[in-house]
Amino acid sequence: MIGRFKHGDEIFYGNVHDGRVSSFENGDISSFELSQLEILPPTVPSKIVCVGLNYMDHARELGMPIPDEPVLFIKPPSTVVEHGGRIVYPDCSHRVDYEAELAVVIGKRCKNIDALRVDDVIAGYTCFNDVTARDLQQRDGQWTRAKSFDTFAPMGPFIAPAEEFCPDDVRIRSRVNREIKQDSSTSNLIFDIPYLIEFISSIMTLEVGDVIATGTPSGVGELQRGDVVEIEIEGIGNLMNEVV
Repeated sequence: MIGRFKHGDEIFYGNVHDGRVSSFENGDISSFELSQLEILPPTVPSKIVCVGLNYMDHARELGMPIPDEPVLFIKPPSTVVEHGGRIVYPDCSHRVDYEAELAVVIGKRCKNIDALRVDDVIAGYTCFNDVTARDLQQRDGQWTRAKSFDTFAPMGPFIAPAEEFCPDDVRIRSRVNREIKQDSSTSNLIFDIPYLIEFISSIMTLEVGDVIATGTPSGVGELQRGDVVEIEIEGIGNLMNEVV
C-alpha cells in the first residue's frame, strides 16, 4: 500500500506494511510507526470525476433503465478529506447520504487513452465516499451544489498499487455506526474501468493524481451528525469518517 503522510512539518509518500511506513522520497529511507504519522488524503487531485448510476443493483433499486453511456459529474478538490477526518453536515441541507465507491487514481497525464492501454496510466485504487446532500440534489435538478461541499469527498486511507490490485470482482461495503448498509461487488459495474478511462479521457485531459470515482452500489442512505461512516473495499482497506 502507498500512503501520503505528515510528520512534523514534512509531508511525504511512503510504503505501508505491517503498521510501519517507509518513506521513498528524495532518497530518504526513513521508517516510522504508522501511529507516529498523520494520515493525509492519498492524492491531491486537480479534479474528481464521478460516475452516476454505474451499478446494476443500484439501477434496479431505483427502477431506472441502464444508461447507454456514463453519466459524469465533477467534485472540486476542496471536497477532499482524509481517513479519520470529519464530514461537515451543511446547515442548508436536511438530508446527507453516504455512497461507497471504488476510486481510480491516475498516475500519468493522459488524453484519448484507448481502453486497452489504461494500465499505462493507472497509479492505483482507493476507497471513496461520494457524500451527497440529497435534498439539494433533488431541489436543484442538477448535482453540482449537492456534491461539492467541503469534506464531501473522503478518500483513502491508502492506495493499492495497480500492479497489486485487480478491480474486476472485489467486495465493496459501507457501514454506518458499524451496521452494514451496502454490500456488493465491483463485478456489478455497468461500465468497467477501462471503458470509463477511455470515455473520460476523450473529453478531458486527466492529470497525475486525478481521481475517477466509479459509482455506488445499492443501499445508499442517510447520515446524521454524530454518525461514523466506513467504506471498505476488499484488498484496499477501510475508510472511516465521523459526521459533524
